[in-house]
Parts: sequence; structure tokens; C-alpha cells
Amino acid sequence: MIELIPAIDIIAGKCVRLSQGDYKSKKVYNDSPVEVAKEFEANGISRIHIVDLDGAASHHIVNYRILEQIASQTSLTIDFGGGIKSDDDLKIAFDNGAQMVTVGSIAVKQPDLFLHWLNQYGNEKIILGADVKNKKVAVNGWKEDSAHKLLPFLNDYVHKGVYKVICTDISQDGMLQGPSIDLYKEILEHTPEIYLIASGGVSCIDDIIALEEAKIPAVIFGKALYEERISLKELSRFI
Repeated sequence: MIELIPAIDIIAGKCVRLSQGDYKSKKVYNDSPVEVAKEFEANGISRIHIVDLDGAASHHIVNYRILEQIASQTSLTIDFGGGIKSDDDLKIAFDNGAQMVTVGSIAVKQPDLFLHWLNQYGNEKIILGADVKNKKVAVNGWKEDSAHKLLPFLNDYVHKGVYKVICTDISQDGMLQGPSIDLYKEILEHTPEIYLIASGGVSCIDDIIALEEAKIPAVIFGKALYEERISLKELSRFI
């Protein structure tokens, strides 16, 4: 059964969504991320993906108080990302209730630091965030392309101990045009040992069914929920 991971993206303490990572496309869906998280939990969801978009833009964690409130007021398993650039940021995330953190830019720009965290906290807690555009890894909130080709990048880190990977196809994110299933299949063909979490493009329940049929272990989705293209009730079949 595919693992469902609704996303809560935060700007200025509010639940928002972007399209293709463009901050100018911001749309506010709820003033209270905590209430959104509680509703997810009430409908059987057990894990969420929180993205501190202010943190991603500021290069340090910003919305850690929202993280703490969600962690203290729900029993959800929380994967947190956005703005984790230092040991202090990582400590803040874990101290405020994150059970896992997603690290992307540091894995590209400071691989030694990423591997230090991976060894210190373990591969169940440190998730590699591999945001991809034209099969190359992008960093810094998708503002920069790197020289790293996706598949060799993943393969290298798998050999160094990475197990969980969130892969977001930037071209699809927030566009409600369907996920990049062929890309995810290709990733699993090359690195079948990873726990791959697909992200970006989910527009309806059929997209989740298609990902499950493709044997993708987990999926992050958000906009389809907030735009009411998928209802929480519909998700019960996967829970």
C-alpha cells in the first residue's frame, strides 16, 4: 500500500501552495497550519511533510514554532524541510518535533556535512531531497540548477547510506497535471533499494492509484487536496 504524505507548505505562518516553486504564485489556503494538520489526522493520515518556505528563502529555519505546535497538538509523524543549512537548524527541527528532516541543497553543496548528519542521525531520520529539473538536481528552493545529473547523484548517495529519497519534478509541482511516473520508475530501476517518495503533479485520486500500481512506495501531495480535487474521504482506501 502506497504511503500517503500530505504536504503543509508554510509562509508567514500560513498554509500556502506555490506553482513550480515560484513564490509569486503563492496562494493561501488556510491561516492555521495546525488546524489543517488536525484535520488530516482526524481522517486517518499518520504522516505529513512540512515545508518552511520562508526558511528555504532565508537559508535558515523560520517557522519552527508552527512545527512545534503541530507536533505538540497531534500525533502525526512529521518530516520537515526548508532552510536546514547548519547543525543549529537541524537541532531546532528535531527539538521542535520533527521525526525526520529533508535535506537537499546541503547534499549538493556541502556533501561532507550531509554525510556527517546522515551518520550522526541515521538514514531513517535524514531524507535526501532530490529536486529535479530536466534530469538535473536543482537547489536553493529550485532557484539554481546544479551540474549533478539525477541518477548518478542518487546512486552515489545510496552507496553512502541514503535510504529515503524525496524526488520532486519541479516542472510538475503545483501544476495538477499528473506525476512523473516514468521518471520514478527509472529511478527505481537504477536504485531499487531506496524508499522513494514521489512529489509533484498529483491532481486526482487516479494519479495516486497509478503511482501505487507503479510500485512507488510513497507520495507527497498537497494542492489537489486544497483545491478539493481529492477529498480526504477518497483517501480512506489507502489507509
